Amino acid sequence: MATKRRSKYTPGDFKFRVGRSASGKGLFTLDMISKGSCIIEYIGKPVSEEVAKRDSGKYLFELFPGKTIDGNIPQNLARYINHACAPNCEALGPRNRVFIYSLKNIPAGSELTYDYGEEFFNKHIQPHGGCKCDTCRPQRLG
Repeated sequence: MATKRRSKYTPGDFKFRVGRSASGKGLFTLDMISKGSCIIEYIGKPVSEEVAKRDSGKYLFELFPGKTIDGNIPQNLARYINHACAPNCEALGPRNRVFIYSLKNIPAGSELTYDYGEEFFNKHIQPHGGCKCDTCRPQRLG
């Protein structure tokens, strides 16, 4: 009997909760996620280059030059995934979509994180007290 193979760009049937994290609200998995799994799609409404430059909002995700989506919509649970300098996920995908994949096995109850990149970090994180991820937080306290 043949089994149906899922597309590389099909998120698993994972359950999540939005909860309090060191960085504010975060997205936590209720399931164990295996390394290399497609977890969730980052979705949003398309915005023009002009709007993207003017607003430079925290939920904007540039898919490629001239194509940006605003992920600040209720249906986009992935917008709660916080930055981390040593993340457990990464953002990948075909040219017009963004999917979040696991970089390692992620235990149930863990917060999902990915590296937002240097430009976002310098513009939105560094000026507001610096990084609050698990890797950086002990350095800030010490």
